[in-house]
Amino acid sequence: MSDGLDFGVLLAVAIGILLLFVLFIVVILFIYQRKTFEHQQKVAAIEQNLKQEILKTQIEVQDQTLTYVSREIHDNITQVLSFVKLSLGVVGKDAAHTQAKITESRELLSQAINDLRDLSKSMSFDTIKAAGLEKTIKLELDRINKSGLVNAELTVEGDVFSLGEKNELVLFRIFQETVNNALKHANAKQLKIQLLYSAKVFNLTIADDGVGFPTSILNEHRGSGLKNLQNRAALIGAEAFIESSPGNGCSVTISIDPLLEQVYANANYTNSTS
Repeated sequence: MSDGLDFGVLLAVAIGILLLFVLFIVVILFIYQRKTFEHQQKVAAIEQNLKQEILKTQIEVQDQTLTYVSREIHDNITQVLSFVKLSLGVVGKDAAHTQAKITESRELLSQAINDLRDLSKSMSFDTIKAAGLEKTIKLELDRINKSGLVNAELTVEGDVFSLGEKNELVLFRIFQETVNNALKHANAKQLKIQLLYSAKVFNLTIADDGVGFPTSILNEHRGSGLKNLQNRAALIGAEAFIESSPGNGCSVTISIDPLLEQVYANANYTNSTS
């Protein structure tokens, strides 16, 4: 009788242990599914934020380019064409004078055509896609130097490689915004741009000789623009380092690991708004 009782107890214990084990597995699976769902939500949120930031960046780059185009047409091309019109209007003293005026007008028209060609290239997002970050920055600096507002220098170290259209679009907008700040607020006369390409790190550095500022403003409302640079950099897996002090200019370095595999650093990008 006791043997039968002992067997029943052992069976009940075994069944209880089995049920606990099954319950444990169910709980583990439930936790795993919940963690997986939360991770998928975070990934989706990151992707959505990046899409919104890319669209915002496209609009800002376009607005910045249109402002430049408008100013360049008004200050340069319109004046050149007006001069050509005036020049052609006073020809006729003699054949030599007429030929000189025609030659001068042809040269001015050629200059205007070249300027318009450069402007048409800057209007397209395909410039960054086709030319890449390094050449696009060089074109931008050539235009800045041509304006005479500041002296800009570009140095490139290492073998240039693509960081992906998405990353390079954001990096170019950060470059534009930093340069604009230097011209508008820092009263800078000298800009030094450095691109560093290596297997372990890519650095974009924009340094100016302007009035500078205390970096403590990064924690204040006045530093919202600089914080925006850091937030944008973070969206593509990069870090933004800002160094400045009153009277000593400012240096902004954007650093990114080219080999870092992150969802927001996906290089496959299609410009759906162009």
